[in-house]
Amino acid sequence: MRLIPPMNMMDFFRKSQGTWFTQRTVHHFDLAADQSGESNLIVQVVEREDPRVKAICEQQGIDPAKGMGGGSFMWQENQDNREPNPDQAAVLVDVPDDESLLSGKLIRDRGYVEKMPVISRYWFGKDGILTIDTEYDINQGQERCWFITDDFRVRVSTVRTMNGVYMMTYGSERRCVSEATLEQLIQKNLARASGN
Repeated sequence: MRLIPPMNMMDFFRKSQGTWFTQRTVHHFDLAADQSGESNLIVQVVEREDPRVKAICEQQGIDPAKGMGGGSFMWQENQDNREPNPDQAAVLVDVPDDESLLSGKLIRDRGYVEKMPVISRYWFGKDGILTIDTEYDINQGQERCWFITDDFRVRVSTVRTMNGVYMMTYGSERRCVSEATLEQLIQKNLARASGN
């Protein structure tokens, strides 16, 4: 079955909802050693009526009526079985440029590089690749993300300072199967094995 990539931010958030197993490699262009790691990324859709949409828009001086909704992003170590703390989630609000929904602003209550409220620019290419540019006080970040299949996606990001690129990250993300879905698959296989 051919993948139909999401072509607007709310569709991207909906397609991303769930838990993702992330494997990433970070290359530093300064004296720091390269790094690699594994983590879980938990994505939840934030609907337009959610009070966080209004609060984040008002914090950034943007009319809340322009917010289409958003996404909540939480991270945890891969083997951590505790529930993630929702108070530590980063919430992004989609404010599209126009009715095409192909580009716009992402308003965050806290940035990835610098832990401060931030406004990013995003756009979708014809190939379905999402590009996000973020200007911080002293850093610039760019992230590109695209789906290979419905359950596998890739993220590549760079962070630049006035001296040039100093960090590049590559991450592959696989959707984790929920307990309910796993139980359904087990029951289907048991039924098939028994001939029912």
